[in-house]
Amino acid sequence: MGMYRVMQATAPNGTLESAEREVPRPGRRQVRIGVEACGVCHSDALFLSGALPGVSFPEVAGHEIAGRVEELGEEAADYGWQVGDRVTVGWFGGSCGHCLACREGDFIVCPNLKVPGWAYDGGFAEKVVAPVDALARIPDALTAAEAAPMSCAGVTVFNGMRRGSARPGDLVAVLGLGGLGHLGVQFAAAMGYETVAIARGREKAAFAEKLGAHHYVDSTSDTPVAEALQALGGARMVLATAANADAMTATVDGLAPRGELVVIGADVTPLAVTPAQLLMAGRKLRGHPSGTAQDVQDTMEFSVLHGIRPMIETLPLSRADEAYHKMLDGRARFRMVLTTG
Repeated sequence: MGMYRVMQATAPNGTLESAEREVPRPGRRQVRIGVEACGVCHSDALFLSGALPGVSFPEVAGHEIAGRVEELGEEAADYGWQVGDRVTVGWFGGSCGHCLACREGDFIVCPNLKVPGWAYDGGFAEKVVAPVDALARIPDALTAAEAAPMSCAGVTVFNGMRRGSARPGDLVAVLGLGGLGHLGVQFAAAMGYETVAIARGREKAAFAEKLGAHHYVDSTSDTPVAEALQALGGARMVLATAANADAMTATVDGLAPRGELVVIGADVTPLAVTPAQLLMAGRKLRGHPSGTAQDVQDTMEFSVLHGIRPMIETLPLSRADEAYHKMLDGRARFRMVLTTG
């Protein structure tokens, strides 16, 4: 079958180095994908640092995968897939199909979720074998490099927003203008929300307006964020993309009655929210994970319809370590994507 290349870490927090492996055959209800692009997500640090239980080394990370189906395993064709199909595989890399969440159709919260880089080798590689339920079809209008970040960053923002309580015309705020937030503002404006971008520094106001924001709140100004939101009428929803618990906490009193804070930025610091802040106004706090393969496909199709694209920087697969550390250091503008072309 020949050999293919991966970029792997041989120890926790180790350098990503090139290695060759024998090309695998896909098993039952699996496909082998020729990887064309793979996004670098902050969650990759959980795997490459060995922070999650069950991660073993050498570790091949990467869960924002885009490429073409190279080979079908047994029964894969029964699910409508063909060799040559353009597909993504994201954080949702398959589910167990038998737990309570799966039996209720809520696959993304499956406790046995098959995340690439955790359950099987990820996309920092030339090839990946993935289960058919993980595949989302890429629209023709998206390149592989554009599609890759949509399979995790894009779907997390899009799904978190569309499953919220806000309706077109409502005031919706996006906290943060980074790898998640720059997509959040675009999605919010396209969904018909009166969109507020919240970030640090007045110099980001023009960028927020370019993305589609109707209002900009500088979180470093003398006016508290919650006060600024209430001056606009109160937010029906705040989508917290910035991984900063204090910044999230600062938005709670800016929620309208029945408003909700939707948390998608990961931070281990507790939120400093009191029950009294929630009770009288009926406010809600909600965490939101990623989305299924169908959710990813919905995200990409919506993006094509509305001209939404992730802002990306591409580097070849051989420079995976450089791309990973640029992401970790906060120097990416705004998603790093590895390419194999």
